[in-house]
Amino acid sequence: MEQPRKRAKPGRNPAPAGRTSRPRQAEVARLAGVSQATVSLVLSERVDGKAATISEETRKRVLDAARSLGYVPDPAARRLAAARNNLLGVFSFTATFPTDVQHSYYPFLVGVEQEAAARGYDLVLFTGSSRGGAGAAGPDALSRVRLADGCLFLGRHVPRAELKRLVADGFPVVHLGRREELEGLAWVGADYVSASRDVVAHLAALGHRRIVLVREDDDAPASADRQQGFLSGLAAAGTAAGPDAVLRCADPEREMTAERVRALVADGVTAFVAEETDTGAAWRGLSTAVRDAGLACPADVSLGLLGSPPADLAAEPVPMGFDIPRHRLGAAAVRLLSALVAGEEAREPLVPCEFRTGETAGPV
Repeated sequence: MEQPRKRAKPGRNPAPAGRTSRPRQAEVARLAGVSQATVSLVLSERVDGKAATISEETRKRVLDAARSLGYVPDPAARRLAAARNNLLGVFSFTATFPTDVQHSYYPFLVGVEQEAAARGYDLVLFTGSSRGGAGAAGPDALSRVRLADGCLFLGRHVPRAELKRLVADGFPVVHLGRREELEGLAWVGADYVSASRDVVAHLAALGHRRIVLVREDDDAPASADRQQGFLSGLAAAGTAAGPDAVLRCADPEREMTAERVRALVADGVTAFVAEETDTGAAWRGLSTAVRDAGLACPADVSLGLLGSPPADLAAEPVPMGFDIPRHRLGAAAVRLLSALVAGEEAREPLVPCEFRTGETAGPV
């Protein structure tokens, strides 16, 4: 005998066939072709009745997408979203929280604090003494940031799965630094591509044609941007990038030896540039190797740094390169995060870096 079909409960849409997990706002946003902030605004308007400055066409697209996916708001997430307490989190993926004024991240935090105060927010700093420690991995590593209304993240390497989960849940998140590889993650960043291209253009104007980039051996977006700018600078100068144009080093302070630098110079290399990272290893390794090789800078070889020098090398000649507007980036991150917390659509443009003439580059 044919069994009677179960009827769907009124007011709810059945999930698509074969689906076992709850649809998320990020999926609704993709299907509707809008941002996740727009989805959040439309759905929260449907719940609390507040008017939103969104066109009727966009609203209908979002609601149709939500219905087709069987989206049902998470009541726990809704309660958290309603409990605004004017707190913004800051989470650093470093071994310890960068409170030392010499740390390269410290100026970011100054900009964050000043902009947050101007907007009426207090900060919650998630430090290495917290459960799990800063930079910890695992499914619960970032769960404590939900104590705040939204959170800023900064660090060269991040746990992608945990950040992706926060974004999918609709929790306001902003990363300080480009992170386009994580779909839906809002970020603010510096224009490292243009700045690195300008450094190469300066060396080319001094007559340099064989230039080598020294970088760490990973796929951090900041490193990729600097390399892209370096290579486009070579192309603009009419210089072909040879097989040794980019040296990726797992440990630059060990791999960049005096012998290696001498061999490259003997082969025609007249200038080197290094990327800046939070470790400072590329610049430290390169500058030490040049000094140990007995080469005078800039008389024998020119040097450039794609960023600012490590604090422990501040007494040395100022390298040619560019300065990262860390204070402005921190403020931009807070502006973007506060907009997301308010359910508004927002985007911050790339912040330009400032070229630095320095004392380490001269004519061939």
